[in-house]
Amino acid sequence: MGARETIRTAVRNVVPPAGLTRALAVQAMVYAVGSGLFHAGSAVFFTRALGLSAAQVGLGLSIAAGVSLLGTVPLGGLTDRYGPQRVWIVGLVLNAALFATYPFVGGFAGFLAVVVALAAVEAASGVAVQVYSINALPPEERVTAMAYQRSSLNVGFGLGAVISGLVLAVDTIEAYRGMVWFISMVFLVTALFVRRLPRLPQVARPTEPMSRLAVLRDRPFMAVSLLSGLLTAHQTLYLTVMPLWILTHTDAPKTIIAGLVLLNTVLIVLLQVRASRGADTASGAARASRRGALLIALFCLVLPISGLTRGALTLVVLVAAATVLILAELIESAGAWGLTATLPPADQRGAYVGAFRLGSQVQYLIAPVGLTALGVTTGGWGWIPAAAIFVLVGLAIVPVVGWAGRTPRLGAAAPERTMTPVP
Repeated sequence: MGARETIRTAVRNVVPPAGLTRALAVQAMVYAVGSGLFHAGSAVFFTRALGLSAAQVGLGLSIAAGVSLLGTVPLGGLTDRYGPQRVWIVGLVLNAALFATYPFVGGFAGFLAVVVALAAVEAASGVAVQVYSINALPPEERVTAMAYQRSSLNVGFGLGAVISGLVLAVDTIEAYRGMVWFISMVFLVTALFVRRLPRLPQVARPTEPMSRLAVLRDRPFMAVSLLSGLLTAHQTLYLTVMPLWILTHTDAPKTIIAGLVLLNTVLIVLLQVRASRGADTASGAARASRRGALLIALFCLVLPISGLTRGALTLVVLVAAATVLILAELIESAGAWGLTATLPPADQRGAYVGAFRLGSQVQYLIAPVGLTALGVTTGGWGWIPAAAIFVLVGLAIVPVVGWAGRTPRLGAAAPERTMTPVP
């Protein structure tokens, strides 16, 4: 009986309950098949099918990241004006159209135009996805629903990666063109899913609308955004810094990197919902963010031990370090969802969620260079100041969230009312 109950609990933590939470998780998985397929095969597609050099690809993606950074707040405000579902659907359709044009791109200029346009669309639709989930569900269900979506996203990413492996095995121009056209169709199917989701009543506009960039003057909220954004460095640590450390400072085989990526996917699918418990209030989300920060700091102290060990013990240390960082990712993600679900005002949620995403955009600009320099190029001693940075962020985020909670949001109207989807 105990084993049966354990299995039931495990299933409940992976399979979302029927209703809107499940519908949102299903669309997330469908979308992630296309997204995962492209992420796994994009580098080869750009160089083989489009004939671009590695330098051109890197430059184009960097420019697109800059567009995303600059456009997150103003484009996120479109959600407040037109509604999250409409912006979400338009974004998916535009994504499909842009991917369909990839095979016809000629040279760097055409590639740059497409990736910049995709970055702008993502800046708008990424906010819309999150705002819809927040607006459509009661406060006590929002973080859990986002956790189910993230679990489903990882299932979709895994399926997309498998399909990408087949495309890479065929390795023909026709296969790569078929890949992006398939992705385009996946996005259109996702748009149909989103169109069938319940419509939401229009949120009342504030009596004195603020400018789209006015949210940047909300210093307590922007401080939360920066601190929470810095904690998303767990992605950079896992996908960039740790592999470089393994290759340059350990005797572990290269194949361990792929195994650790698989471990990340499996644990997120199995544990994300469970790890999100208690993060559905601002104080609970702040504490979750603090725990995530301290776990990242612990990872920074465990990983360098692998540079001193040999053989099987090195693998044990790497798996232990990776597990600590995955737990940090699970808990920190739940904290970030709780903060975006509780701090922004209902009538300016798009602008505020867009501003919150600025923190992670800043992390993408500084963490790859900074953490690689500290952790890898110093030979190991740089992991100690890296750990200290995350300890300081963890200690600061709870009082800063308290400061933001005591400070009225700019442009906020009446207190949030319960949103009931329109069938």
